[in-house]
Amino acid sequence: MSSYNGEKYIEQQIDSILEQTYENIVIYVRDDGSSDGTVDILSRYQEQGKIVVIRGKNIGYIRSFFQMLTECEKTDYYAWCDQDDVWVPDKIERAVSLLEEDRKIYQTQEEKPVLYFAGYDYYNENMQFQKHGLVYRRGPSFANSLMDCISLGFNSVFNHRTREYMEENQPQKCCGHDWWTYMICAAFGRVIYDSEFCAVKYRRLENSVSPGGKNFISLQIWRFKKFFLNDYFSNIRSQLREFSNLYLEKLKKKDAGIMKLFSNEKYSFVYALKKTFYPVWFRQGILEEIMVRILFLTGKL
Repeated sequence: MSSYNGEKYIEQQIDSILEQTYENIVIYVRDDGSSDGTVDILSRYQEQGKIVVIRGKNIGYIRSFFQMLTECEKTDYYAWCDQDDVWVPDKIERAVSLLEEDRKIYQTQEEKPVLYFAGYDYYNENMQFQKHGLVYRRGPSFANSLMDCISLGFNSVFNHRTREYMEENQPQKCCGHDWWTYMICAAFGRVIYDSEFCAVKYRRLENSVSPGGKNFISLQIWRFKKFFLNDYFSNIRSQLREFSNLYLEKLKKKDAGIMKLFSNEKYSFVYALKKTFYPVWFRQGILEEIMVRILFLTGKL
């Protein structure tokens, strides 16, 4: 967990981890320079021997999460965790069970990065149920990981080989620790999507800028502004170029072809047409897929 001025909700999140039915859990919290009472709360848990606290300077939540990977002990599985949600009691037990099943199936092969992620429900600030989370009917794929992050940090668990990939090449321009994890596993290993299980009560704060929980019309307006009026996708372009620079030579032939096409910095109408009519799905829904194709054609992505 990376904490920052989270005194209002962090105890509820930590308690939900301590109450997991899977007992073999060590909680690492890196505080990213909080100025409220967060550190005092963390210190109390640490004095009770319940968590390990790493105090640090403010470097932003993405770098903070990656920093923890270099400081926490080695283990079989790891779970990203936000500071203001609530985990259901059997979240980790179910994740480890499915990851262990996957390990048995592929035990004769070289260990690969594997990511598990599950469903979630939306709750308001007072932890009152609002609605069920999205169901990604097309599911994970390498192409999807280039343009969309459907595995969110709070609902994902990954194996040690994934950690090794991220430690070997810590990204400087990724859009999120969860997105980078998804790309690594989609490219070089496997992604397990547990759509039938709700793992997290996702707390939606009033000042949140992400789209989760919006109604259909509000969501489409938000997407239009993000896709066409803001330069949001400049960050994705930077992420694609960095991933390509680090891993292009290691990708499977088909994935390398997609990576080359979509990490090209210079605009070409021919390449834009190839992107626009590329025969795979990059997003989960038809409207957002159309929007992304328009961005391909205009050179914004």
